[in-house]
Amino acid sequence: MADDPIALFDRWLAEAEQSELNDPNAMALATADAGGRPSVRMVLLKGHGPDGFVFYTNRGSRKAEELGANAQASLLFHWKSLRRQVRVTGAVSPVSDAESDAYFASRGRDSQLGAWASDQSRPLDSRAIFEARVEAIRERFDGQDVPRPPFWGGYRVAAEEIEFWQDRAHRLHERRLFTRAGDCWNEGLLFP
Repeated sequence: MADDPIALFDRWLAEAEQSELNDPNAMALATADAGGRPSVRMVLLKGHGPDGFVFYTNRGSRKAEELGANAQASLLFHWKSLRRQVRVTGAVSPVSDAESDAYFASRGRDSQLGAWASDQSRPLDSRAIFEARVEAIRERFDGQDVPRPPFWGGYRVAAEEIEFWQDRAHRLHERRLFTRAGDCWNEGLLFP
């Protein structure tokens, strides 16, 4: 078997980019609070490589609070058109400010403004309040670049396990599990 799981993920993601209509980089992010209560939501993969899988968020959000209390997470990519999924599990750490700055600068202006205006995961009395905040932020940064908010940044899931699941006829699916062993990976199969 002996494939590099990151190279295999690259191939599968490239195929998903050709076949998935919307957001082939969408992934479910599962976290748990300090008491072990789980939570899951969809986020977008914004970078990956041997050092891990990166996403960005408001660092005051529920997911960020949970990662602060329990720095472990699982990701799940599901590409229905390919009948495939990939599960990634590992420790989570913040990405550098420089990496967060670079990604934030690449975002569309409205997305940048929205990051400033949102108290992500906090109660909101009405949509009008949020829209007014966006307009106030738009005026604040009128005619200038929008800097990254100090409360917004990225996280990297350093993969300890990566499982590749491929649908097969009659539910005789193929499951390949890669487990990190230092700088190397061990590979095995799992019963479907």
